[in-house]
Amino acid sequence: MWSVNWRAVVQPTQFLRRTVATAVSSSTQPSPQSAIKAADPLQPVYLTLSSLHGKKVKDQAVALDPTVFNHPIRRDILHLCAVHYLDAQRQGTASTKTRGEVRGSGRKIRPQKGTGRARLGDGQSPMLRGGGVAFGPKPRDFSTKLNRKVIEMGMRVALSAKLKDQRLGVVRRLHWYCPKTRTLKRRLDLLGWTTGTLFITGESQVHPALRLAGRNLPGMDFKVVNDLHVYDLIKWRRVVLDISAIQSLERRLSRGWVDILEEPTVSQSQSAFPLLQSTSTEPRPVQLQ
Repeated sequence: MWSVNWRAVVQPTQFLRRTVATAVSSSTQPSPQSAIKAADPLQPVYLTLSSLHGKKVKDQAVALDPTVFNHPIRRDILHLCAVHYLDAQRQGTASTKTRGEVRGSGRKIRPQKGTGRARLGDGQSPMLRGGGVAFGPKPRDFSTKLNRKVIEMGMRVALSAKLKDQRLGVVRRLHWYCPKTRTLKRRLDLLGWTTGTLFITGESQVHPALRLAGRNLPGMDFKVVNDLHVYDLIKWRRVVLDISAIQSLERRLSRGWVDILEEPTVSQSQSAFPLLQSTSTEPRPVQLQ
């Protein structure tokens, strides 16, 4: 501190010149062209498209938002979201009676002195069998507070972790043609989606035939995207989304990603699905295991 003040007093002109030069250099703003050149454009993440009905979807992939599906992995954020969800699931109905709530007389059991035995009060004492419970549980709310932005970050981290581990699948639509469990199980066995698979749809409800066909299959579940939690992505080994679910997640979790690069052209047959891209000239996409 003394050295800085001494320099300011002894060399006031040089100190003032340096301050003004710093202010001028910080006030100048770069041109938009230089800013675009200096910026690092985020490349979209491509994921191969699968088919639940067995139709061929060769050389088709889904362009995913990198701010949602390519987020840095934060194990601490996942832990906070998991604890927050599990705390909210606790019923909190455990209850015990204190010595004031136990039924019985308040008469002293025996005299204070003269018997040679221990001192006792009434029969509701926590030391006696049938008495009250000292510091026992009472009904309470176990839910904790967690900021909305932390939960959104946890969703991005969980989706990015699934994509990094190659345990994220994408289909056009989560529909099935019949409510027979045998047909669905045969198709899922071919795809390898039998154990620990969570199917998420972006529609208002799960397709009735798909729900009826899969409710007897162990190790899988069906959910709508509005009921999805971070704990679900952590719990299930594999997650399969449809196009509408991806669009819903990107609308809710996107952080203003703007692709500076030129977007690849989409054919007219794929206009109904704007996320679908042709991967003939793109690097090899990630495949679901």
